[in-house]
Amino acid sequence: MRIAVGLAAGAVVAGMMLPGAVAAPAARAATGEAKAGSAPVGVRSRLAELANAATGADLWSRSSVVERPMGSIAKVMTAYVVLTTPGLNLNRVITVPSGIVAYDERYDASTAGLRPGERYTTLQLLYAMLLPSGCDAAYTLADAYGPGPTAFIAKMNTTAHKLGLAKTHFSDVSGLPDPGEYSTYSTAHDLIALGRAAMRNKTFAAIVATRAYKLPGGGSHPAHTWANLNPLLGKVPGATGIKTGYTSAAGQCLLFEAKRGSTTLIGVVLDSSGADSPTLTAAASDATVMLNWGFSR
Repeated sequence: MRIAVGLAAGAVVAGMMLPGAVAAPAARAATGEAKAGSAPVGVRSRLAELANAATGADLWSRSSVVERPMGSIAKVMTAYVVLTTPGLNLNRVITVPSGIVAYDERYDASTAGLRPGERYTTLQLLYAMLLPSGCDAAYTLADAYGPGPTAFIAKMNTTAHKLGLAKTHFSDVSGLPDPGEYSTYSTAHDLIALGRAAMRNKTFAAIVATRAYKLPGGGSHPAHTWANLNPLLGKVPGATGIKTGYTSAAGQCLLFEAKRGSTTLIGVVLDSSGADSPTLTAAASDATVMLNWGFSR
């Protein structure tokens, strides 16, 4: 079966110092909807939350502390770990390792078209990972900044602990199901906290708001044009990011943020469709409904 992470319709499947730990996620019911009687209508996601991005205040939630796979939303943590590396040099040149071949082929994963031996800067690799959801770019960054994927995954989990993400665990840098479907998981509430932390990093925020990134060819790599798979950018007023995700276990997932006027809202939907579909129609619809409801209040 073809496994995809962070897909849009027609897509090929698949420096700041670490801020202080945020408050641990507030307790809430594992099932049912918060703020009954005042909720967006028509949201299909089984696990969702909408919050004020500035304060973290929960505006609406559904089963938001239930642990679920997140697909390529895991790459938000991969990017955050890289971007909060002490002494980070975004112009550091990294050689794509040979290990990406087996990694990508094992899952038929989404890629940015990188090949072993090619060289890219850290910043270029972040675009390659966050826009087309390149698992090859995620693996390359982890190999360089772990060093090695195993050490890098340990950093992801340490960072999750520092951020107070008590119900989040990573076993893969891309969110792929290795070694099991539920080995990389989080909750809607934890992902809101992760998204808020990541969006405070100006480099991260600029990347995820970019609709397409064109990289000219050179002696160390061919030319690339990486389109952002986020279905909200350019279509939903004020949308500024953040990351898509999909696997057959996770369903359609989307971590998103939008700003209208002086208000910024952040939200997430997990398993929007409940079906094995490579499109993000349901997740985009859910996110749009939630944002319109939130901004209308």
